[in-house]
Amino acid sequence: MFEISNATKVIPNISKAEIKALNAKYKKLSATQRIQELYNDFDVTEVMLTSSFAATSAFLLKLFSQVNKKQKVFFIDTGYHFEDTITYKDQLSKQYGLNVTSISALKKEHEFTTKDETWKKNPDFCCSINKVKPLDSIKNNYKVWVSGLMEWQSDHRATLDIFELRGDILKFYPLLDITKAQRDAYIKEHNLPFHPLVSKGYNSIGCKHCTVPGGDDRSGRWNNNPKTECGLHL
Repeated sequence: MFEISNATKVIPNISKAEIKALNAKYKKLSATQRIQELYNDFDVTEVMLTSSFAATSAFLLKLFSQVNKKQKVFFIDTGYHFEDTITYKDQLSKQYGLNVTSISALKKEHEFTTKDETWKKNPDFCCSINKVKPLDSIKNNYKVWVSGLMEWQSDHRATLDIFELRGDILKFYPLLDITKAQRDAYIKEHNLPFHPLVSKGYNSIGCKHCTVPGGDDRSGRWNNNPKTECGLHL
């Protein structure tokens, strides 16, 4: 286990060499083996797993449910999700026995974005209030943040490593080098449920104000805007 280097913040006391060694060790492992190994290197109480319960979230969540049922899953409830997303969250939680906790923005800040319709004029600021800040409020309690990002999803994601120190937390992407074909084959083999909106032409699903059907992968997000990330992973 890595030591805590600050009494008030949970920060991995880990060097660049140690991160490089982690990447070398995990690179040769399968996604399931990576998740299993994670709990040899870190305690479950040190791991923060987030899920948007979007298009194919069942992939990562099924893998984790098979390895460690004690792992808590955080869902950022922006207040602007499709009803289908909430239904999908409830479905996967029940199907895989997930321990899901929802977090959200301060009520007055969320209400401001609603009245202001901030997503229309400054989507970055809207995401900051309703996604980034809520997660920032709990990040200090954990050493590792797990996310299901994959290289092929965007130019930014193609630059990532399996482990990266981002600010005060170690990011872990167990699916990073999984190809789209491999993901789809696993989904088909294990008959994983898609988000209900996938069948209606949505390839990437976020808040209802900023998501449209059609396009390839994440091109349906923030339509007619160069924005490709909500800010959580930048």
